[in-house]
Amino acid sequence: MSTTTADLSADPGLRAAEEAHHRKMRRLAWRRRLLPVAGIGGFIGLWAFIVWFWEVPRFVAPSPQLVLATLFERWDVLLANLVPTAIEAFAGFTLGNLAAIAVATVFVHRKTAEEAFFPVVVLINTIPVVAKAPILVLLMGNGMEPKIAIAALICFFPTLVNMVRGLESVNPQAMELMRVLSASEREIFFKLRLRNALPYLFSALKIAASTAVIGAIVGEWIGSTYGIGALIIQSMYNFDSPMLYATVIVGSAFSVLFFAVIVAAERYFIRWQPANNA
Repeated sequence: MSTTTADLSADPGLRAAEEAHHRKMRRLAWRRRLLPVAGIGGFIGLWAFIVWFWEVPRFVAPSPQLVLATLFERWDVLLANLVPTAIEAFAGFTLGNLAAIAVATVFVHRKTAEEAFFPVVVLINTIPVVAKAPILVLLMGNGMEPKIAIAALICFFPTLVNMVRGLESVNPQAMELMRVLSASEREIFFKLRLRNALPYLFSALKIAASTAVIGAIVGEWIGSTYGIGALIIQSMYNFDSPMLYATVIVGSAFSVLFFAVIVAAERYFIRWQPANNA
């Protein structure tokens, strides 16, 4: 039951409890914001102290100040190499997840296909990425195509498993009601199964947002002269540790941004789930 303004003014105790609840929620919100910042700040401080106290050579581990200076001074190089990696990761993310959703839909409606081909999907997924990458580079060349394919393959399996589970875990009573109302398979899929699968799908998409970037970078390690992965290899061979660390930070920042976009999309599309205030 909602609390009205009249109720609050008539009962000072209720008003005090309501205000205390709001204060608690504000404290929790600030805590969720400040704790990650404090953790990152503490990590950077510990890193700077270790490098300074033990006088670690620059080519082994640079100081945070040196990495920050490299980020500013060579931002143009970092950005130029981030763009192709971002394109590869986004394209692989899109293709891999669309393929997974399509295959999951077929598996749910055709159990024979699931029983026949799901073991094949599992088998392909067990092959390490570093083993798949050279094969795809040999088949597709050194362009963007193999990197996109690697990112798509990495995204495919988690989304397929989660999507199948979401499409199948429909409330039996809701399914029976749809059939009593003479709903078609198409209506059942879009109005019941797909809606039920959205939380599972977004859980997989949040994983895929990070793994797609990893797949693109691994593909660039195998055969490429551009991109975040290629820049990491070049910096390592040149013992340019400030550039190496800066490149890793840029790649990680893009992955975090990609993840944040998926989280925002989840909040937009899935509005019926209660917020977690714990």
